[in-house]
Amino acid sequence: MIRFDNVSKSYPNGHQALSNLNLEIPKGEMYFLTGHSGAGKSTLLKLIALIERPSRGQLFINGRNLNSIDKRLIPLYRQHLGLVFQENRLLQERSVYDNVALPLVIKGMSKKDISRRTEAALDQVELLGKAHALPRALSLGEQQRVGIARAIVSKPMLLIADEPTGNLDPELSWDILQLFKRFNEVGVTVLIATHDLNLIDQMNQPVITLSHSRLASRP
Repeated sequence: MIRFDNVSKSYPNGHQALSNLNLEIPKGEMYFLTGHSGAGKSTLLKLIALIERPSRGQLFINGRNLNSIDKRLIPLYRQHLGLVFQENRLLQERSVYDNVALPLVIKGMSKKDISRRTEAALDQVELLGKAHALPRALSLGEQQRVGIARAIVSKPMLLIADEPTGNLDPELSWDILQLFKRFNEVGVTVLIATHDLNLIDQMNQPVITLSHSRLASRP
């Protein structure tokens, strides 16, 4: 599903974010990505999401070389990808329903299909009863659940998350990770970047560790 072949990423200021990374994550698996601040976790996820491009090397998702994807086709590629961030980036003046439905609206789906899939996504994160609320009326944990519902409403083949529990207390963090586990159990490949080693230990899933832009350990 995910394969990095000798991938490096450097920036114009000279910062080397990733160095000669070789890594493979099988389809249908749930992996954690960890490492110290600045180790390269966020950069790795940005490469998968085509927010950034490698400086060297090849990156394959489901057999497709991302280097071959034209800039104009990146939005189409992302329709098959679920993205969850620490900062949930919700539209604060739009309802929970509208936030979750947005990817489907962009795809041009019918109102009937949008309604069915949006309600199903909200039901999965136990927020169907708050579909018409504004995000600012929700707790931080609920807002993060809205972000997850938005990420999975398009039924992505791959779900990636960058510190999705960073702003949450331990109990809420555990609940959020259980949501990711449920999606993985129905076949979604999941990759979560986090620095919370206690949570990782409790989840008993494969762990990839980065250190100073390089792969330090893998399962």
